[in-house]
Order: sequence, then structure tokens, then C-alpha cells
Amino acid sequence: MSITIDIRPDDLTGEATRQLVAFHLDGMHATSPADSCHALDVDRLRDPAITFWSAWVQGEIAGIGALKQLDAERAELKSMRVDDRFRGTGVGRRMLHHIVAEARARSFRSLWLETGTAPEFDAARRLYESEGFVECGPFDTYVPDRHSVFMTLAL
Repeated sequence: MSITIDIRPDDLTGEATRQLVAFHLDGMHATSPADSCHALDVDRLRDPAITFWSAWVQGEIAGIGALKQLDAERAELKSMRVDDRFRGTGVGRRMLHHIVAEARARSFRSLWLETGTAPEFDAARRLYESEGFVECGPFDTYVPDRHSVFMTLAL
């Protein structure tokens, strides 16, 4: 069965979006030490360098994702999260496709991300690998960290 996923720009003012961002942050802090947790709260997601989207299925928030411009040629994938009710339905892959397409449309040459090493991040790493992301070293302001995996995709 296929579902219709509506991905739209989000200003982070809606309660459903704010709750999913908070849930995402709680999950990151539960699985990573504080100094290895790079998830952004609502206020930091409002940075002008960040574009934020939410995914909706039949009027319910199903996922979130963001694109942060690092410089004229590079961008970072931030805050990817699928609501637990929608895991395995294709929402995460659809959001990833949306963000990659947006990065290409903005003429970025590469897309970067940081994710965790704990088992809770296995599905995310598999998704990124299946879409062509490869492991790399730290980028931008990140430093080597045994709790982080860094990945990149040439666009």
C-alpha cells in the first residue's frame, strides 16, 4: 500500500512540529553523550542558513528534516526524524530525496551529515548508504568522535 506524503516548508511554530523536534532531541540525548549530541532545538533550527521541512500523511506529522548551508558549495543534512508511527512507510526516504533534490537545485556540490554509532542509528545509516552516502572524516566544525559517523554525498 502506498501512502501520500506531503512535504512542506515549516516555520517551526506548529505544535505537532515542535513536539516531533522535542521527541527527536530527547531520543538523541538518550542514545548519545551530551558532548556527542549535535541535534538542534527549535530555536537553533531557525538559523537563516537552515531550511526546515515537515512531512505529513493524512493531516498527521510523519517526519522532519532540514538542510543547512555550510558554504557556497556544501550543505549539511540536519534533524532527519520519522515519527515512530510512520517508520517503515517510506517517509524517511521521501524526505531524504526531497532534501537531496533541494541541495542539487541550489547548486551545492556535496551534502554532508553526522549521525550516531549506537544501534538505534543503524536504520538511518543503512538509508543513507542505500542512497549513495559514504563514510568520511569530520567536516565543518565537527571533530573525531567515537559516537559519530560522518557521511557525504557528491551531488
